[in-house]
Amino acid sequence: MTDTYERTERTFPTRGRDRASYDRALVHSILDEAYVCHLGFVRDGAPVVLPTLYGRIGERLYVHGSTGSRPLRMAGKGAETAGLPVCLTVTHVDGLVLARSAFHHSINYRSVMVHGTAHQVTDPEERRTALDALVDHVVPGRSHDARPADAKELAATAVLRLDLDQVSAKVRTGGPNDEPEDLTLPHWAGVIPVRPAYGTPIPSDDLDPVIALPDYLSLG
Repeated sequence: MTDTYERTERTFPTRGRDRASYDRALVHSILDEAYVCHLGFVRDGAPVVLPTLYGRIGERLYVHGSTGSRPLRMAGKGAETAGLPVCLTVTHVDGLVLARSAFHHSINYRSVMVHGTAHQVTDPEERRTALDALVDHVVPGRSHDARPADAKELAATAVLRLDLDQVSAKVRTGGPNDEPEDLTLPHWAGVIPVRPAYGTPIPSDDLDPVIALPDYLSLG
């Protein structure tokens, strides 16, 4: 396995090509730091984009949903089926870029786009592993500190697998790109950093008071 993904016609952007990257470690870091992806596909001839949780195991992404979900049914069962062509994206907003001109306002961001064919996972062991990965992606270690899904819950849950094959990252950093003639204008210019913030965990109203906050949820 190389350190980079192969550049393809689908993963080569038409604009901002200097911001594109195929570095495998960068792609993994962007995916691992986010919580929500947007899964795009075509249904009845029209585009549909669904926000959903996901998890990564090596070179595969997993998303889940109800067995009655139309996109999951469209993905079919087993690798031998045609599957569902999808485009999955993840984006971090790292800063608001304020320029002297309205045209050059922008954001600093890190994003990943994955093209491919999603397949429904039917192997019981892979499904359990994928569902654990989904839980641990949001809160690392949580899957070992919760009741696993029972047979009824597993029967109601479908899992899609998407291989990281046609993948690219795109990153913008730095300040505004103002025109030289605008540099003397009397307008503030610069970057407002944007970072996630986590509040103090709020226990459920019906939580037994003897149950202490797990170490993996400690903000200290």
